[in-house]
Amino acid sequence: MMTKGNLIGVDLGGTNVRAGLIGEKGLIAQSACQVSSSGSEEQVLQEIRETVAEVFDDTVSGIGIGVPSVVDVDRGVVYTVENIPSWREVFLADIMEKWFKVPVQVNNDANCFALGEFYYGSGRGYRDLLGMVVGTGLGAGLVIDGRLYCGQNCGAGEVGSIPFQGETIEYYCSGQYFSREHGLDGAVLHERALGGDREAREIFSEFGAYFGQALMTVLYAYDPQIIVMGGSVSKAWPFYEPAARRVLESFSYQHALARVKIVVSTVTGVALLGAAALCLDAGKK
Repeated sequence: MMTKGNLIGVDLGGTNVRAGLIGEKGLIAQSACQVSSSGSEEQVLQEIRETVAEVFDDTVSGIGIGVPSVVDVDRGVVYTVENIPSWREVFLADIMEKWFKVPVQVNNDANCFALGEFYYGSGRGYRDLLGMVVGTGLGAGLVIDGRLYCGQNCGAGEVGSIPFQGETIEYYCSGQYFSREHGLDGAVLHERALGGDREAREIFSEFGAYFGQALMTVLYAYDPQIIVMGGSVSKAWPFYEPAARRVLESFSYQHALARVKIVVSTVTGVALLGAAALCLDAGKK
Protein backbone atom coordinates (compact mmCIF):
# COMPACT_ATOMS: atom_id res chain seq x y z
CA MET A 1 0.00 0.00 0.00
CA MET A 2 2.82 2.39 -0.84
CA THR A 3 2.03 5.64 -2.62
CA LYS A 4 4.14 8.54 -3.73
CA GLY A 5 2.88 11.30 -1.51
CA ASN A 6 -0.38 11.68 0.35
CA LEU A 7 -3.91 11.35 -1.00
CA ILE A 8 -7.15 13.22 -0.51
CA GLY A 9 -10.46 11.46 0.00
CA VAL A 10 -13.72 13.32 -0.57
CA ASP A 11 -17.16 12.22 0.62
CA LEU A 12 -20.02 14.07 -1.07
CA GLY A 13 -23.42 13.74 0.57
CA GLY A 14 -26.73 15.44 0.01
CA THR A 15 -26.15 17.96 2.80
CA ASN A 16 -22.39 18.01 3.44
CA VAL A 17 -19.07 17.50 1.71
CA ARG A 18 -16.03 16.31 3.65
CA ALA A 19 -12.40 16.06 2.57
CA GLY A 20 -9.54 14.30 4.31
CA LEU A 21 -5.78 14.33 3.80
CA ILE A 22 -4.68 10.69 3.97
CA GLY A 23 -1.17 9.41 4.63
CA GLU A 24 0.19 5.88 4.95
CA LYS A 25 -0.96 5.75 8.58
CA GLY A 26 -4.42 7.15 7.93
CA LEU A 27 -6.21 10.46 8.34
CA ILE A 28 -3.94 13.48 8.82
CA ALA A 29 -6.38 16.39 8.52
CA GLN A 30 -9.94 16.98 7.40
CA SER A 31 -12.37 19.71 6.47
CA ALA A 32 -16.11 19.93 5.84
CA CYS A 33 -18.82 22.30 4.73
CA GLN A 34 -22.52 22.30 4.00
CA VAL A 35 -23.60 21.66 0.44
CA SER A 36 -26.13 23.93 -1.25
CA SER A 37 -28.18 20.94 -2.32
CA SER A 38 -30.71 23.13 -4.14
CA GLY A 39 -27.98 25.28 -5.69
CA SER A 40 -26.54 25.23 -9.19
CA GLU A 41 -24.01 22.70 -10.45
CA GLU A 42 -21.30 25.37 -10.33
CA GLN A 43 -22.14 26.42 -6.78
CA VAL A 44 -21.81 22.87 -5.46
CA LEU A 45 -18.58 22.39 -7.40
CA GLN A 46 -17.12 25.51 -5.78
CA GLU A 47 -18.08 24.21 -2.33
CA ILE A 48 -16.24 20.97 -3.07
CA ARG A 49 -13.26 22.91 -4.41
CA GLU A 50 -13.01 25.07 -1.29
CA THR A 51 -13.34 22.07 1.03
CA VAL A 52 -10.58 20.18 -0.78
CA ALA A 53 -8.36 23.26 -0.88
CA GLU A 54 -8.38 23.42 2.92
CA VAL A 55 -6.48 20.11 3.16
CA PHE A 56 -4.61 20.17 -0.16
CA ASP A 57 -0.85 20.71 -0.15
CA ASP A 58 2.14 19.89 -2.34
CA THR A 59 2.44 16.37 -0.87
CA VAL A 60 -0.83 15.27 -2.53
CA SER A 61 -0.48 12.91 -5.50
CA GLY A 62 -4.14 12.07 -6.11
CA ILE A 63 -7.75 12.74 -5.14
CA GLY A 64 -10.55 10.20 -4.80
CA ILE A 65 -14.20 11.21 -4.58
CA GLY A 66 -17.16 9.14 -3.41
CA VAL A 67 -20.63 10.23 -4.54
CA PRO A 68 -24.13 8.86 -3.83
CA SER A 69 -25.02 8.24 -7.46
CA VAL A 70 -24.27 6.38 -10.67
CA VAL A 71 -20.79 7.09 -12.04
CA ASP A 72 -19.03 6.58 -15.35
CA VAL A 73 -15.88 5.38 -13.62
CA ASP A 74 -13.63 5.47 -16.69
CA ARG A 75 -14.43 9.11 -17.44
CA GLY A 76 -15.18 10.32 -13.91
CA VAL A 77 -18.64 11.56 -14.85
CA VAL A 78 -21.34 11.76 -12.16
CA TYR A 79 -24.99 11.25 -13.10
CA THR A 80 -28.22 12.13 -11.31
CA VAL A 81 -27.31 12.83 -7.69
CA GLU A 82 -30.66 12.33 -5.95
CA ASN A 83 -30.25 15.00 -3.28
CA ILE A 84 -28.57 17.55 -5.57
CA PRO A 85 -31.07 18.07 -8.43
CA SER A 86 -28.75 20.28 -10.51
CA TRP A 87 -26.20 17.47 -10.80
CA ARG A 88 -27.49 15.54 -13.83
CA GLU A 89 -24.22 15.04 -15.72
CA VAL A 90 -21.10 16.45 -14.10
CA PHE A 91 -17.62 15.85 -15.52
CA LEU A 92 -16.23 15.86 -12.01
CA ALA A 93 -12.82 14.24 -12.60
CA ASP A 94 -11.93 16.58 -15.45
CA ILE A 95 -13.01 19.65 -13.50
CA MET A 96 -11.10 18.68 -10.36
CA GLU A 97 -7.98 17.72 -12.31
CA LYS A 98 -8.01 21.11 -14.00
CA TRP A 99 -8.19 22.82 -10.62
CA PHE A 100 -5.72 20.74 -8.60
CA LYS A 101 -3.36 19.33 -11.27
CA VAL A 102 -3.36 15.77 -9.86
CA PRO A 103 -5.18 12.60 -11.02
CA VAL A 104 -8.76 12.31 -9.77
CA GLN A 105 -10.83 9.12 -9.35
CA VAL A 106 -14.60 9.14 -8.85
CA ASN A 107 -16.87 6.30 -7.77
CA ASN A 108 -20.05 5.38 -5.93
CA ASP A 109 -19.94 5.83 -2.15
CA ALA A 110 -20.74 2.17 -1.43
CA ASN A 111 -17.77 1.12 -3.55
CA CYS A 112 -15.63 3.55 -1.57
CA PHE A 113 -16.81 1.94 1.67
CA ALA A 114 -15.70 -1.48 0.38
CA LEU A 115 -12.28 -0.13 -0.60
CA GLY A 116 -11.89 1.65 2.73
CA GLU A 117 -12.42 -1.63 4.57
CA PHE A 118 -10.14 -3.49 2.17
CA TYR A 119 -7.19 -1.14 2.62
CA TYR A 120 -7.70 0.26 6.11
CA GLY A 121 -10.18 -1.93 7.98
CA SER A 122 -11.36 -5.48 8.53
CA GLY A 123 -10.64 -6.43 4.92
CA ARG A 124 -6.87 -6.16 5.23
CA GLY A 125 -5.30 -9.51 4.41
CA TYR A 126 -8.24 -10.73 2.29
CA ARG A 127 -8.59 -10.91 -1.51
CA ASP A 128 -12.38 -11.00 -1.87
CA LEU A 129 -14.61 -8.67 0.13
CA LEU A 130 -18.18 -7.46 0.06
CA GLY A 131 -18.96 -4.18 1.81
CA MET A 132 -22.63 -3.62 2.70
CA VAL A 133 -23.85 -0.17 3.72
CA VAL A 134 -27.05 -0.69 5.72
CA GLY A 135 -28.64 2.69 6.34
CA THR A 136 -31.62 4.49 4.86
CA GLY A 137 -30.96 2.35 1.81
CA LEU A 138 -28.88 -0.75 1.13
CA GLY A 139 -25.72 -0.32 -0.91
CA ALA A 140 -22.81 -2.64 -1.54
CA GLY A 141 -19.33 -2.65 -3.05
CA LEU A 142 -17.30 -5.60 -4.23
CA VAL A 143 -13.57 -6.31 -4.17
CA ILE A 144 -12.51 -9.35 -6.21
CA ASP A 145 -8.96 -10.68 -6.17
CA GLY A 146 -7.67 -7.48 -4.61
CA ARG A 147 -9.36 -4.99 -6.93
CA LEU A 148 -12.61 -3.08 -6.84
CA TYR A 149 -15.10 -4.58 -9.28
CA CYS A 150 -17.63 -2.08 -10.63
CA GLY A 151 -19.01 -3.86 -13.68
CA GLN A 152 -19.53 -2.13 -17.01
CA ASN A 153 -21.87 0.56 -15.66
CA CYS A 154 -20.78 0.87 -12.01
CA GLY A 155 -23.71 -1.40 -11.13
CA ALA A 156 -21.96 -4.45 -9.68
CA GLY A 157 -22.94 -5.11 -6.08
CA GLU A 158 -26.29 -3.30 -6.24
CA VAL A 159 -27.91 -6.05 -4.20
CA GLY A 160 -30.50 -3.67 -2.75
CA SER A 161 -32.18 -3.45 -6.15
CA ILE A 162 -32.61 -7.22 -6.56
CA PRO A 163 -36.33 -8.16 -6.66
CA PHE A 164 -37.53 -9.83 -3.47
CA GLN A 165 -41.07 -10.75 -2.36
CA GLY A 166 -42.75 -8.35 -4.75
CA GLU A 167 -40.43 -5.45 -3.85
CA THR A 168 -36.65 -5.23 -3.59
CA ILE A 169 -34.15 -6.45 -1.02
CA GLU A 170 -33.61 -2.82 0.06
CA TYR A 171 -37.35 -2.50 0.80
CA TYR A 172 -37.00 -5.09 3.57
CA CYS A 173 -33.31 -4.77 4.54
CA SER A 174 -32.66 -1.10 5.26
CA GLY A 175 -33.67 1.55 7.76
CA GLN A 176 -36.80 2.38 5.79
CA TYR A 177 -38.23 -0.95 6.93
CA PHE A 178 -38.58 0.26 10.54
CA SER A 179 -40.34 3.51 9.74
CA ARG A 180 -42.60 1.93 7.14
CA GLU A 181 -43.66 -1.16 9.07
CA HIS A 182 -43.51 0.14 12.63
CA GLY A 183 -43.48 3.93 12.41
CA LEU A 184 -40.24 4.05 14.38
CA ASP A 185 -36.76 5.32 13.65
CA GLY A 186 -34.08 2.65 13.57
CA ALA A 187 -31.81 4.60 15.91
CA VAL A 188 -34.61 4.93 18.46
CA LEU A 189 -35.30 1.21 18.22
CA HIS A 190 -31.62 0.50 18.76
CA GLU A 191 -31.56 2.59 21.92
CA ARG A 192 -34.64 0.80 23.18
CA ALA A 193 -33.13 -2.59 22.39
CA LEU A 194 -29.96 -1.66 24.26
CA GLY A 195 -32.17 -0.84 27.24
CA GLY A 196 -33.75 -4.30 27.12
CA ASP A 197 -37.03 -3.33 25.46
CA ARG A 198 -38.70 -6.55 24.36
CA GLU A 199 -40.72 -5.07 21.50
CA ALA A 200 -37.66 -3.41 19.97
CA ARG A 201 -35.73 -6.66 20.12
CA GLU A 202 -38.58 -8.53 18.49
CA ILE A 203 -38.66 -5.97 15.66
CA PHE A 204 -34.93 -6.45 15.07
CA SER A 205 -35.45 -10.21 15.04
CA GLU A 206 -38.14 -9.75 12.41
CA PHE A 207 -35.76 -7.55 10.40
CA GLY A 208 -32.99 -10.13 10.80
CA ALA A 209 -35.08 -12.81 9.12
CA TYR A 210 -35.19 -10.65 6.01
CA PHE A 211 -31.57 -9.63 6.30
CA GLY A 212 -30.54 -13.27 6.44
CA GLN A 213 -32.11 -13.66 2.99
CA ALA A 214 -30.04 -10.74 1.74
CA LEU A 215 -26.87 -12.33 3.11
CA MET A 216 -27.77 -15.64 1.50
CA THR A 217 -28.21 -13.86 -1.84
CA VAL A 218 -24.77 -12.25 -1.76
CA LEU A 219 -23.14 -15.47 -0.58
CA TYR A 220 -24.56 -17.36 -3.56
CA ALA A 221 -23.73 -14.54 -5.96
CA TYR A 222 -20.22 -13.55 -4.85
CA ASP A 223 -18.82 -16.12 -2.40
CA PRO A 224 -16.67 -13.51 -0.59
CA GLN A 225 -14.11 -14.27 2.10
CA ILE A 226 -15.48 -11.50 4.29
CA ILE A 227 -18.60 -9.33 4.49
CA VAL A 228 -18.14 -6.00 6.25
CA MET A 229 -21.21 -3.99 7.20
CA GLY A 230 -21.40 -0.25 7.70
CA GLY A 231 -24.15 2.34 7.93
CA SER A 232 -26.43 3.29 10.79
CA VAL A 233 -28.40 0.02 10.93
CA SER A 234 -25.24 -2.08 11.11
CA LYS A 235 -24.70 -0.78 14.66
CA ALA A 236 -27.67 -2.87 15.78
CA TRP A 237 -26.25 -6.08 14.23
CA PRO A 238 -26.07 -7.96 17.56
CA PHE A 239 -29.87 -7.67 17.81
CA TYR A 240 -30.66 -9.06 14.37
CA GLU A 241 -27.66 -11.36 13.86
CA PRO A 242 -29.27 -14.37 15.61
CA ALA A 243 -32.32 -14.29 13.32
CA ALA A 244 -30.13 -13.79 10.25
CA ARG A 245 -27.95 -16.72 11.28
CA ARG A 246 -31.01 -18.94 11.65
CA VAL A 247 -31.95 -18.18 8.05
CA LEU A 248 -28.40 -19.00 6.96
CA GLU A 249 -28.81 -22.50 8.38
CA SER A 250 -30.60 -23.31 5.11
CA PHE A 251 -27.64 -22.14 3.01
CA SER A 252 -26.64 -25.03 0.77
CA TYR A 253 -22.88 -24.85 1.38
CA GLN A 254 -22.42 -24.86 5.14
CA HIS A 255 -18.73 -25.72 4.86
CA ALA A 256 -18.24 -22.53 2.84
CA LEU A 257 -20.41 -20.46 5.18
CA ALA A 258 -18.23 -21.53 8.11
CA ARG A 259 -15.25 -19.85 6.42
CA VAL A 260 -16.97 -16.51 5.75
CA LYS A 261 -16.45 -13.71 8.24
CA ILE A 262 -19.37 -11.31 8.77
CA VAL A 263 -18.34 -8.24 10.75
CA VAL A 264 -19.32 -4.65 11.44
CA SER A 265 -16.99 -1.82 10.46
CA THR A 266 -14.94 -0.27 13.23
CA VAL A 267 -13.01 2.20 11.06
CA THR A 268 -13.34 5.91 11.82
CA GLY A 269 -13.61 8.00 8.67
CA VAL A 270 -14.01 5.01 6.38
CA ALA A 271 -15.80 7.08 3.71
CA LEU A 272 -12.80 9.42 3.37
CA LEU A 273 -10.28 6.58 3.54
CA GLY A 274 -12.19 4.59 0.96
CA ALA A 275 -12.44 7.53 -1.43
CA ALA A 276 -8.69 8.06 -1.17
CA ALA A 277 -8.18 4.34 -1.77
CA LEU A 278 -9.71 4.77 -5.24
CA CYS A 279 -6.28 6.14 -6.16
CA LEU A 280 -4.57 3.03 -4.79
CA ASP A 281 -6.93 0.79 -6.71
CA ALA A 282 -6.39 2.76 -9.93
CA GLY A 283 -2.65 2.26 -9.48
CA LYS A 284 -3.13 -1.50 -9.89
CA LYS A 285 -4.29 -1.18 -13.50
